[in-house]
Amino acid sequence: MTVMTVFHEGTRILKNTKMKNSILVICVILRVFVMSRSLDAEIIDRVLAVVAGQLITLSDVTAARDLGLQTAEGAADPVREILSKLIDRELIVAEVDRYAPPEPTSEAIDRETGRIRMRFPSSEAFVAILERSGTDEKQLREIVRQDLRIRAYLDQRFASAQERRQALMDDWLSSLRRRGDVVDLYLSAR
Repeated sequence: MTVMTVFHEGTRILKNTKMKNSILVICVILRVFVMSRSLDAEIIDRVLAVVAGQLITLSDVTAARDLGLQTAEGAADPVREILSKLIDRELIVAEVDRYAPPEPTSEAIDRETGRIRMRFPSSEAFVAILERSGTDEKQLREIVRQDLRIRAYLDQRFASAQERRQALMDDWLSSLRRRGDVVDLYLSAR
């Protein structure tokens, strides 16, 4: 090997090393920039449970409470109480979807939505609650539609057992919980 060949090889290695160092510096700068941006990240919502593939978030719990769809009167942990009710509701909705009871009429949905609206002193207060909970009127109508379907399903399924209806419904719901696909992520603040 001649001195000239060694010189050219050395120059090429130096150029490659400089290139590698430049790329490394750029990657480090980008990494620092990305990490600093992620520190500014904002938590948008908190997932509390996953039921049959459906997420239940803290916003869902807040909306259910603020709109009066679910209550937790006297509960030591109102979030846990409402979350448990929403988990049960999702299990029931999954079961209702399997049997497809008749769809409620748009008039029935309007009537129920109107009842919810009447809980508030003004339409501005109603809209403010919707905005604060991240819910819009279309989503509320879907919740009402599902609730009406649930009522129709339960009335059909448990129609013949009026005196024992609640006990039968509780047993049925317990069986849904046992076989349901539920991931409960909520840890109380205690």
